[in-house]
Amino acid sequence: MSLISDFRYALRSLARVKGLTITVIVTLALGIGANAAIFSVVSGVLLKPLVNRDESRLIYIRQSAPGLGSENTAFSVPEIQDLRGRARSISAFGEFSTIGFTMVGLGEPRVVRAGVVDGSYFDVMGLRPVLGRLLGPGDDGPKADGAAVLTYRFWTTTMGSDASVIGKTVRLGTRAATIVGVLEPSVPYPSETEIIANIVTSPHHLSATMVTGRIHRMTQVFGRLAPGADLEAARAELRTIHGAVAQEHPESYPKNADFRIDAVRLRDQITSPARTVLLVLLAASGLIFIIACSNVANLILARSVRREGELAIRAALGASSAALRRTLLAESLILCGAGAILGVLIARPMVAILARYAARFSVRALDLTVDSSLLWVGVVLALAAAILLAFIPRLPSGDSSKGFALSNGSVRITTGTNRRLRLFAITQIAASFVLLAGAGMLLTTLMALQSAPTGFNTHNVLALQVPVMRYGRTDDQVVSFYREVMRRIGELPGVERVALGTVVPWREGGNFGPGFQFSVEGFSKANGEEDPRAQLRVVTPGFFAALGVPLIAGRDFDNTDRRDGERVVIISQSVAQRLFPNQDALNRHLTWTDPIGKFIDLSPAPRRIVGIVADLDDQNVVPGPALNVYHPFDQEGGAGRLFVHARSDAYALVSPIRRIIRELYADQPVERAATLDDVRAEVLAPDRLNALVFGGFAGVALMIAVVGVAGVLAFSVSARTREFGIRLAIGSAPHHLLTRVLGEGAVIAIAGILTGAISGYMLARLAGSYVQSVRIPGAVPIAGAAVVLVAAAVLASLMPAARASRVDVIQALRSE
Repeated sequence: MSLISDFRYALRSLARVKGLTITVIVTLALGIGANAAIFSVVSGVLLKPLVNRDESRLIYIRQSAPGLGSENTAFSVPEIQDLRGRARSISAFGEFSTIGFTMVGLGEPRVVRAGVVDGSYFDVMGLRPVLGRLLGPGDDGPKADGAAVLTYRFWTTTMGSDASVIGKTVRLGTRAATIVGVLEPSVPYPSETEIIANIVTSPHHLSATMVTGRIHRMTQVFGRLAPGADLEAARAELRTIHGAVAQEHPESYPKNADFRIDAVRLRDQITSPARTVLLVLLAASGLIFIIACSNVANLILARSVRREGELAIRAALGASSAALRRTLLAESLILCGAGAILGVLIARPMVAILARYAARFSVRALDLTVDSSLLWVGVVLALAAAILLAFIPRLPSGDSSKGFALSNGSVRITTGTNRRLRLFAITQIAASFVLLAGAGMLLTTLMALQSAPTGFNTHNVLALQVPVMRYGRTDDQVVSFYREVMRRIGELPGVERVALGTVVPWREGGNFGPGFQFSVEGFSKANGEEDPRAQLRVVTPGFFAALGVPLIAGRDFDNTDRRDGERVVIISQSVAQRLFPNQDALNRHLTWTDPIGKFIDLSPAPRRIVGIVADLDDQNVVPGPALNVYHPFDQEGGAGRLFVHARSDAYALVSPIRRIIRELYADQPVERAATLDDVRAEVLAPDRLNALVFGGFAGVALMIAVVGVAGVLAFSVSARTREFGIRLAIGSAPHHLLTRVLGEGAVIAIAGILTGAISGYMLARLAGSYVQSVRIPGAVPIAGAAVVLVAAAVLASLMPAARASRVDVIQALRSE
């Protein structure tokens, strides 16, 4: 009964201070809601088990070549056969090759993100179908019928969960395949695929070069640990096998490439890209909670000073310290409980927003839903805050005379209370400084990326994916098709130039690894040095003009550079300067020497260099040296990206361009139309989201901290009314009091900044020992955060300072 009485008394007490009650509840709701939402996302992405059967035994095997700058080189068929034949700690292997298919037969022709797998893949991965069946050993081999499985997301979003899709035949590139099943909802890894097909659907996977080429690496490998084997044993065995294979085939593993092999649990591999950003986000939300609790603690402490008389009277009448503390706990539970309820309501939409943000870093966040963890986090945080707030106020003694003395309405702040008030304000400033400096670092990074010059025209250049389709067409027919497409588009009103290229800058520029080795007559490499590497690009005449890339020397490609003519190339300025810094590279002959060339039908015949163009770095948003070699489309083929330089509105051309292409070939996909400006913005979206999310956290923290500083100074001024009155009475000027209070606000801000700087540096060093990508903000973000906080603190001090300077002397002296 006493507990119920305490809650009733607490409700009546809080009802008398509605403004403070609402402020505390809303502040706590922000802190609890942000943490509950972030924890739900962290739990769903990093902690939630996979749907894969017996996932603890499921591993991802990765081969890398740091010497070539490749973190994941994938595996070749012979390498996979070596692992299968020699490994004993891994009971089964599954193969997955990422590929893009042009799919015809399920609605609009489209390019689908696909995976080509062997018959053991789904069994190794421990996945099940929700409709039909999955691929198995019977779907292996060159004589098997083409078969494909739809991923659950593609089936539900694109196919509208149409069950009749099972049994339908589609064309994937040049082969037919039957849809045999729909995969259960699962994490799409190693890539976000829409369809998964058997090997026979990809002629390239059946070719002799793919089957026998040890350096033809394009397959990801998964494995299941054998009974009794652990990850460390498997990792050690794989390294032993890999070392032996490298000694047996030294030509395939050059020493300077530094080939390595590793194995990690699949869930760790899937979550690693998102782990750092989510943990940093969780730390940011934790700082918000600290700021919110510090702010509320200030409010509660200030209120407890005002009600010391009330508490003293209760103590004098016989209330024990436990009873008084229980009353304060009841009030805290009501405030924190209400804050938690409101916080959980706020957190639900926040989870959806943060899931879309996290999906930029991990596909696990794509289908994230709110679960019970949201409620439990809210309850735990509410209890923690309630206990903290209940034990902040100092309880009075049972001295009745003291109790009556304090009941006369005056407000006195003891040294201890004043110290705690300022400590909480400094804590808020310190946490806000860490968040502001971090957000400032992200903002300056984003601004640097956005302002970096590209070196070519991005404004009115429209890029469209028009993939090469060879089904039922010869190479000459493919070339004729694209020529006619460019001719007709060039006649459209508003079109300046039209050209074809291999990749859309930034969106696809990094898809071709470290490039291919080549040699040029007249260039001598040092002893033991490998041939230089460059990216191979295929373009049509006018490509450089369409993108505004200047020709430095020689000529552009023209219509005489055909298949039956002299083989020619154009090189980038960086290639010319690297190979011939003091000589002319024109008219020298370039030869591709990379062993991988035979697997992609790259002829080793020499090509004459006919031109040198300025660097076009299509891989990095901040451009660097671009080592590119350009081939004419008529001689090499393979350019499936259309670039249209418009005079005005580029997007107005999308519909007529699509109509022209479909008139020429009805099954031709035309996708992802965007100006290069928008492609660049798309690539920068994760950086923009980082700055926006952390900037939002920093803004909330700053707002709460400013309120906290203003509250501390306002309460300080109200408690020092008599002191200010005396100062004015003995001749102190009002502006001196104004300056004094403003100075106190600045001192609190500076103390908080110093505390935040030291704490943030220590935390960053500690986190950096576990997470390599953690960085300490530079001088500009730190200085900017400090200036913002000092300015905000001074502004927050203005109202209390103005009040202090306008104290009525007579009233102040009568206050006792």
